[in-house]
Amino acid sequence: MSRIRIAVVGLGMAARPHFLALTALQDEVELAGVYSRTLETTEARAARLGCKAYPSPQAIAEDPTVDAVLLLTPPNQRVELVKLFAAAGKHILCEKPLERDLEAARQIVKICHKAKVKLGVVFQNRFKPGALHLKKLMDENALGDLALVRATVPWWRDQAYYDEPGRGTYERDGGGVLITQAIHLLDIMLDTIGPVAHVQALCGTSRLHDLEAEDFCSAGFEFEGGALGNLLATTATFPSQPESLIIDGTKGTALLQGEQLVLHWRDGIEERIGNPPETGDGTDPMDFSSAWHEALIKDFAGAIREDRSPNASGGAALEVHALIAALTESSEKGTKLTVPSTGFYNKRLSP
Repeated sequence: MSRIRIAVVGLGMAARPHFLALTALQDEVELAGVYSRTLETTEARAARLGCKAYPSPQAIAEDPTVDAVLLLTPPNQRVELVKLFAAAGKHILCEKPLERDLEAARQIVKICHKAKVKLGVVFQNRFKPGALHLKKLMDENALGDLALVRATVPWWRDQAYYDEPGRGTYERDGGGVLITQAIHLLDIMLDTIGPVAHVQALCGTSRLHDLEAEDFCSAGFEFEGGALGNLLATTATFPSQPESLIIDGTKGTALLQGEQLVLHWRDGIEERIGNPPETGDGTDPMDFSSAWHEALIKDFAGAIREDRSPNASGGAALEVHALIAALTESSEKGTKLTVPSTGFYNKRLSP
């Protein structure tokens, strides 16, 4: 197959690293065109990028030269677009989260499965050097039997961030810090360790922010494999600290912080993979390297060519959606809950 032709739908804040990645991947992918709800924005971006300005999503669906769609709309604009593009045989790479809640996310996965098109999700943090190395170690059981897992997202967003219409609302975003920020680290946690069986959570909105959804969540985990763990996720910590995932096993401890992995082995040896972490500062939430988006899009294009599941697939997204749903419900009910099972990480197969 020649270069994969991708159309981009949605030109908001999340688009910047994607366009940088598409430019870097010109030998493998081709930007077919762009679309947003504002005609002036669409035409201006298309002129700047030297691609087609599509007048409507339907025009993309009807373009036989388009292989895939990069869907960057807010979560509440997903299902109908996925139906349209999947029915037209277009593969779909969707910005996270898939949708606002677990059931809507399930619907998207089922639509793509029925249409036999690939569904990828923008979990670009999987492709950071430290995360890739941690995945390899965990697949090899290098840390031994797992005992404890600690996931921390101690970030800061000022009120101006939440003053954008719709941000931090259930109607548009589906929630707050869990589904918008912590979802990336939770995805890596599930991908490397496996499913969480039970959770008990406390979520809320701190006095530092005015938003509908939560800017804080603290929770305890019981993993299906027997390990215990906890989560602290917030956008009310000033100044921001790097997010981290710490895994304690019988043979050593792994600390994934940003893109760096630090390994402390029980024999006294220490290893470091990747660059030191950034802070997660909220001054410009999109101010980070586009290299991880580049790796993700390259993998997605490879999945189309090789007829395989993308590394960050719809099935993987369902797992993290299920965990977030359980965390939210546990907090609302004030009790320990079982996490809904999708079976993805038990079977290692994508729906």
